[in-house]
Amino acid sequence: MSFVFIDREEDAKDLASDLASGAPFALDCEAAGFHRYSDRLCLVQVTSASGRDFILDALAFDVGTVLREPLEDPAVPVLMHGADYDLRLLDRDVDTRVQGLVDTQVAASLLGERALGLAALLEKFLDVKLAKKYQRADWAKRPLPDEMLDYAANDTRHLHALVGRLQSALADAGRVNWAREEYRALETVRWEEDTDEDPVTRVKAARDMTPRAVALLRAALAWRDDLARELDRAPFRVASDQVLVDVVVTRPASADEFAGMKGVNGRLARQAGGDLIDRLAEVDRLADDQIEGYPRRRRNGGPGRPPPEVEELADRLKSVRNRRAEKLGIDRGTLLPNAALLEIARVGPRSAEELSTVAGLRQWQLDVVGPGLLDVLAS
Repeated sequence: MSFVFIDREEDAKDLASDLASGAPFALDCEAAGFHRYSDRLCLVQVTSASGRDFILDALAFDVGTVLREPLEDPAVPVLMHGADYDLRLLDRDVDTRVQGLVDTQVAASLLGERALGLAALLEKFLDVKLAKKYQRADWAKRPLPDEMLDYAANDTRHLHALVGRLQSALADAGRVNWAREEYRALETVRWEEDTDEDPVTRVKAARDMTPRAVALLRAALAWRDDLARELDRAPFRVASDQVLVDVVVTRPASADEFAGMKGVNGRLARQAGGDLIDRLAEVDRLADDQIEGYPRRRRNGGPGRPPPEVEELADRLKSVRNRRAEKLGIDRGTLLPNAALLEIARVGPRSAEELSTVAGLRQWQLDVVGPGLLDVLAS
């Protein structure tokens, strides 16, 4: 296999030497969220400018000792694809904030590409076809077979060539500055824990449940989360949302009855289902005035539905955005998200200077669609 696997800091000398050159390097991360309770960082793949592929075992040693300095050097281009979540992982697990980012997914979106996955872009621009065998692999298991590691290396080994093709296309389209601005904005992404979210809001069926049923579902979700953490297993692998909704509706009287329900892991249910039954019984004993139903306040305390006049103005702004996006050949949301247009309608700026103060707007967006938006705002 054409990669170097590193599970000790002292074995990273060749990688450190390559990165010390200051040349661009490609990077990707693998986490374990699909299988494990924690989506902790498991692997970091790096392809240096010399073309050598390295895979670092993030569960075996602190990869930040090797990667932090080059990743945080704004003069060193870091080539990634769809970097948003990987940047959050690196922030949380490696205490590293990437600078010098070049994101091929962002570049492709600014070129109007409809299929933005890495496999689709590699096939179109480089005629490289990636296998999909390990898309949902458990990257936390050890040891990892060479075949899996080589699969992981494919996420970075072609990025240098892909960046070259996309950068050339951006230059031809006059959009290099657009991409650069988006890269710098993406670098500010940080890991944020959503500790205030009520878990029932993630279950669609909960919206139509009675308050007591919602309280029962909340207890079932807490049982699943506690068990998933104990087993180090992704919560949906303990029990799906639908299973827990069915439990609330049918109310199995015992662990054995729970184990016999459709979609339930019988062995796990017989081992831990008694605790679930007990938790539901505790909710049954609560008086009505002690029951907490579905939260009616909007998540994050956000504003409610805007007044009709603001919605009407936002719709007119969307029309301007849509026509401009079609002319440029890019996705409407890439040019300007609906949320940004609604905020512009709320604020009602009357000049380019005032428009530039609306949170989240990039200079390239102001240049491309700003004049048209101001015409609508002035009418």
